Amino acid sequence: MTELALPLWFEIGTYIVLLLILATDVFLAYRRPHVPSTRESALWIGFYVTLALVFAGLMLWLGDAEHAGQFIAGWLTEYSLSIDNLFVFLLIMANFAVPRKYQQEILMVGIILALIFRGIFIVIGAQLIENLSWIFYIFGLFLLFTAAQQAFSGREDDEQRENFLIRFLRKRIAITDEYDGGKMRTVVDGRKVFTPVLVVFIALGTTDLVFAIDSIPAIFGITQSPFIVFTANVFALMGLRQLYFLLGDLVEKLAYLKYGIAFILAFIGVKLFFHALHENELPFINGGRHVEWAPEIDTFVSLGVIIGAMAVAVIASLVKLRIDERAESRSNP
Repeated sequence: MTELALPLWFEIGTYIVLLLILATDVFLAYRRPHVPSTRESALWIGFYVTLALVFAGLMLWLGDAEHAGQFIAGWLTEYSLSIDNLFVFLLIMANFAVPRKYQQEILMVGIILALIFRGIFIVIGAQLIENLSWIFYIFGLFLLFTAAQQAFSGREDDEQRENFLIRFLRKRIAITDEYDGGKMRTVVDGRKVFTPVLVVFIALGTTDLVFAIDSIPAIFGITQSPFIVFTANVFALMGLRQLYFLLGDLVEKLAYLKYGIAFILAFIGVKLFFHALHENELPFINGGRHVEWAPEIDTFVSLGVIIGAMAVAVIASLVKLRIDERAESRSNP
């Protein structure tokens, strides 16, 4: 695999531009808390998607097609996992009855926490890959396990974990049942207490931590460039707040989405396992020698599989949704 060689000014400039965009997004969310209209959300998402494609074009121009393809494949993988993350955000907001007006502010905290956790895991993952070639076996097996869990576990599991978290926190700290805007603490009967915002932040943080553990091995299965891994994650998380309001309950109705994501994770897990066999240094596998027969799956095959899996999952879900709506209209004339 060729090393990514981009001008230093481009990498530094990318970090500065992304930081400015995120800072602007945070400022707008807190400056004017409101429920974005469908048009506003769609325009912002279109802007972020266009920005990601322009970035891929610049990578193609300044670098090569291989690494531009790695960015797009990584970005789409992280975007699909972010949509799954979005479903859990919806579940948390519903469980805690967060007023829609203040959901923007709380979502921004969730997105910032996601970026922090993923940044930490990117650094750890890059160090592990550089020093321990056999870590690809672990990553591959972990993704296969995660894919099975994604496909066969129900959403009730997430709800049970959140309910346990609520009970645990309420027993140990004073939390009011009422919101006071977006404040974390308020005064009730002359006593300072926490609002449910604290519990929501903790719930979002634990969710982000779990998804970071899942997503980082997945993208390292596509590229080993920390720069591409980080930028793909940032671009995938940008616009997540607007996507939350645009899709709303539709995410819950995409019945086959989780199977598409599970297929992508399983595919990358197999790809990682084959890559580990190629780089093999474990003495109990092929005598510590590389396994030549293991196929290497290139970036553009990966990109095709990722796009195909998500397209099939979304189209099948929309077809099922339309069939269900027709069946319901016939039964309730």
